[in-house]
Amino acid sequence: MLTTLIRRELLDNLMTFRFAAALLVMLLLVVANTAVLINDYERRLGDYNTAVKTNRQELQKKKMYADGEIVLNRPPNPLSIFNVGLDKRLGNELWLMYNTVPTLWEAGMNGSDNPLLNLFSAIDLGFIFEVVLSLIALMFAYDALAGERERGTLRLVLTNSVSRGHLLLAKYISAMTCLLVPVVMSLLFALILLTTSAAISLRADDFLRIGGIFLASIAYLSVFYLIGLLISAITHRTSTALMLAMFVWGFLVLVYPNMMLATLETSDIPQERAASALNHIKQIWEEFDRERQRFLAADAFPGEDSKFNIKGYWGYAVESYYQNRLTLFNIYDRTLAFDEIDEEYQPAVPHVQNYHRFLIPLTIQTADRTWLIRKEALVDTLVRQANLKRTLLKLSPLGVYDAATQAWAGTNLLGIRDFFDAARQYRQTVITYYEDKDAFGAREWFLADKSAADWSTLPQFSFERRSVEINAKRALPDMMLLLMISLVLFMAIFLIFVRSEV
Repeated sequence: MLTTLIRRELLDNLMTFRFAAALLVMLLLVVANTAVLINDYERRLGDYNTAVKTNRQELQKKKMYADGEIVLNRPPNPLSIFNVGLDKRLGNELWLMYNTVPTLWEAGMNGSDNPLLNLFSAIDLGFIFEVVLSLIALMFAYDALAGERERGTLRLVLTNSVSRGHLLLAKYISAMTCLLVPVVMSLLFALILLTTSAAISLRADDFLRIGGIFLASIAYLSVFYLIGLLISAITHRTSTALMLAMFVWGFLVLVYPNMMLATLETSDIPQERAASALNHIKQIWEEFDRERQRFLAADAFPGEDSKFNIKGYWGYAVESYYQNRLTLFNIYDRTLAFDEIDEEYQPAVPHVQNYHRFLIPLTIQTADRTWLIRKEALVDTLVRQANLKRTLLKLSPLGVYDAATQAWAGTNLLGIRDFFDAARQYRQTVITYYEDKDAFGAREWFLADKSAADWSTLPQFSFERRSVEINAKRALPDMMLLLMISLVLFMAIFLIFVRSEV
C-alpha cells in the first residue's frame, strides 16, 4: 500500500507545472551563477599568485635579515563557490614578524576589487539554495493536505484501508524525490563547469566536501517542506495555506537573518577588558625594556646607548591598534640596520652583534608571552560576538544550513583561522631557521657592507586546508540540528493530522 501511495503522489508531483518551473529555474540560476563565480575565483587566484611572486621577489632584494619582510598570502578557497562565507570578507595577507605573533585581526587584503563583479559573485550557490530551494519546497507542500481536503480527495483516500501515517510518509518521500531532481541536476552541471575550469583543481577530499554540502541541502530542503506540510495540515483552504507559507518563508529567509545582521553590529570592545589586557601587555614589555637596559649597562661598550654611537642609526617602536580602539601590543624593540658604515664604527660591530644575539630572542619570548594575553582578549571580545551572532542566526533554518555549508566548504571562521594557525607555525619555523644559522648574531642581520643575507634556503610557506574529517566534525552539529528539526516537524504534523477532521 505504501508503494502504491508513493507512486501516486510521485506522479501527481511530476505532472505539475511547479516541478518543471523548479527544474528550469534551478538550472538557469545555478549554471549561470557558477560561470560568474568561476571567473571571480580565477581573478582572485590570479591576484594571489601575483602577490606571492611579487613578495618573493621583494624579499630576495633585501640585503639584511632584519630588513627582510616576509609576507604570507592566503589562497582563495575553490569551494567558496558553494558558500563564500568569510573567505572574501576577512584578511588574506599577513606580514610575518619575529616581534609579534600574527592574528586574524592584523591581516590585510590584497587583490583587485571590481565592485560590479563583486555584486554578482556575492550570490554564491549556497545563497541560491537557501532562498530558492526553500521557496520551492514550500510550493510543493502548502497544498499537499489542504488542497486534497478542499477538493475532497483526502476523505476519499482515507475511506480505504490507508493509515494516515502511511499517507504522510508517502507524500514526504514522493515530494522529496521530486525536489531532489532539480538539486541533483543543477549540482551536476555546476560540477561539470568546475571540472572543466583550468584554474580549479578539485581533489577527492573536495568531492567528499561537496557531498557533505549536498547532504546538508537535502536536510535543509526537508525542513522547509515539512514546514509547508505543517501549514497545510493546520489549514483547510489552499489560499490561506499559501499566504501563511509565504509569510513564514519571508520571515525565516529574508526578514529574520537580515534583522539579526543589522541589529547585532559588532559593538565597541569592552573598555575594562581592553584596558586590563593593555596594562598587562605594557607591564610585560616594560619588563622586557628593563632586561634590555641591564644588558646594555653590563656590556663592555662605553655607556648605555643602544645606538652604539653609530651614525645613520634608525629604529622603531611599534604600537598596533585594533580599529584605533584597543592596543594589544606595544613593542619597544630597537633594531639597528645599515647598508654600510664608516671604518671608524667597525669596532662597535661586535657589540651590535652581541646586542642583537641577546635582544632578538628576548623579543620573541616577550611577543609569545603577550600573544597569550592578546589571544584571550580577542576571544573574549570579537570571537564571542561573532559566535553570538551565529547562534542567534541559527534560530532560523537558513542560519543552520549556512553554518553547515560553510563548515563543509571551510569558509567559516574556524576555516579562516586555520590559515593563521599555519602562519604562527611558520613563524616558529622561520625563527628556528634563523637560530640554526645564528642569523640574529650575524653581521648580515643588520649590516650589508661585506655580504648580504641568503634567502635561498629559507623554508617556503605552504597552506593546506584541514582534512575532510575536520570539516565533517565541524558541520556535524548543524547537520544533526537540521535532522532533529525535521523529525520534530514530522511528529507534530502526524499528531495534528491524525486528530483532524477531513
